[in-house]
Amino acid sequence: MMSIQNGMEKPVLNELPTISDRMTFIYLEHCKISREDGAVTVKDMEGVIHIPAAAITVLLLGPGTEISHRAMELIGDTGISGIWVGEHGVRYYAHGRALNSHTSLLAKQAKLVSNTRSHLDVVRKMYEMRFADEDVTGLTLQQLRGREGARMRKIYREQAKLNNVEWYGREYDTEDFSSGSPVNQALSAGNVCLYGLATAVITALGCSAGLGFIHVGHEFSFAYDIADLYKAEITIPLAFQLAGENVPDLPNVVRRQVRDIFVKTRILERMVKDIKYLLDDSGNSETKIALWDNREDIVEYGKSYGKGGDFK
Repeated sequence: MMSIQNGMEKPVLNELPTISDRMTFIYLEHCKISREDGAVTVKDMEGVIHIPAAAITVLLLGPGTEISHRAMELIGDTGISGIWVGEHGVRYYAHGRALNSHTSLLAKQAKLVSNTRSHLDVVRKMYEMRFADEDVTGLTLQQLRGREGARMRKIYREQAKLNNVEWYGREYDTEDFSSGSPVNQALSAGNVCLYGLATAVITALGCSAGLGFIHVGHEFSFAYDIADLYKAEITIPLAFQLAGENVPDLPNVVRRQVRDIFVKTRILERMVKDIKYLLDDSGNSETKIALWDNREDIVEYGKSYGKGGDFK
C-alpha cells in the first residue's frame, strides 16, 4: 500500500528498498514535477500531490510533463529510473538511468547471449511462450525460425478471414508509411507501441535493448524480441479488426486502443516478469504498476492520488 503524505523527511539512501523488495512504475502526464524534502511533487490544475521517493522505482514521464532540476536531484540520489515515453508508454524517447544500481541482469543477458548453447535456450523459451502447444526441444535456430514463420502466416490468414480483410502478406516501407495497405499500416502502428513499451521496461531493468536473441545487429534487437511475445495477442487481432471495420484515421485509432489494452491487460507488469524469466533471474520481486491520471479519479491499477487514496 502506498499513501500520500505531506512533509516527507529526506530518505536515507542505505535504507531505501531495493529492486527485489518492490518495483513500482508510476506514469505521469500533463503536470509539473518538482520535489519537497524526500517527496516528488506533482502539480496540475487540480492541485499538488506528494509521492514519497522511497515508494517509486520507475517514473514514466508522458506528454506534457515538466520536471525541475530539484526533482532530478532527488531522482538521481534515490536511484529512481526516469524514462520519457509517449502516452501511456506507447513510445520510448529517452531515459536517465537504469533502475538497478547493480548490473546483475545485464551481466546475465550478456552471458546468455554470448554462449551458443544458452543463447539457443533463451530462443526456445521465447518460442515456448508464444506457441505453448508445440514441443521445440532439440530444434535448431533455423528450424525454430521456420516454425515461427509458418505459425505467424497462419495467424495472419486466420485474422484476415475472420475480419474479411484482404491479405497479401506483411508488406511495409519504412520510408513511406502511407504506401502500405490499411491493415499493414495498422500493424505497424500497433507494433511501434509494443516496441516503445518493451524498450522502456528493458531500460528500467538495466538490461540492454540491443542484445537480442532472435533479432540481432540492431540497437533495439531485444526490444523486438520481447514485443514479439505479445503481437499475436494484442496488435495483430486489433489491427485486422479495425481494418475490417474501415475505421477512419486508422493508425491513430490503433495507437489509442493499444494504449488502453496495455493498461487493461497489465502488459507492463507481464513484460517485467517475462524478461526476468527469460534471463533466469531468480529474484521474486513484486511488480506494482501505478498509473496516475489527472483527468480521471480512478485509474486501472488503483486509486487516484488526487483523492488521497492508496494504490493497490
